[in-house]
Amino acid sequence: MNTSRGATIGRTRTCPHCKTTILESASICPACQHHLRFDPKAVAEKRAQATFSALTVEGNFRHPERGSGWEYSVVVTIRNDRGEEVARKVVGVGALQPNEGRSVTVSVDVYAPNK
Repeated sequence: MNTSRGATIGRTRTCPHCKTTILESASICPACQHHLRFDPKAVAEKRAQATFSALTVEGNFRHPERGSGWEYSVVVTIRNDRGEEVARKVVGVGALQPNEGRSVTVSVDVYAPNK
């Protein structure tokens, strides 16, 4: 299936601003939110709008009030239907001091490039 611009669905490219791998059909980079090409529909929007969100998971973690600091890594793994790892990315690292916390939200936004 092809998009109106002739690109294959699922084809990727690199954002020239932040170097993140993004969908070729994107008018706005979902990572840095820079405009990538003129699109009258996208000009009015701050960021690309998903057709729907297939998954949203939010969680919090907190260091207890006592003890030494912690280090953490936020890792996202994508697997196909056979359970094979397709991609694995460290999306953030950091440290927590006693009584500090963080919130992490992971979402899977689905786009219909033919719209």
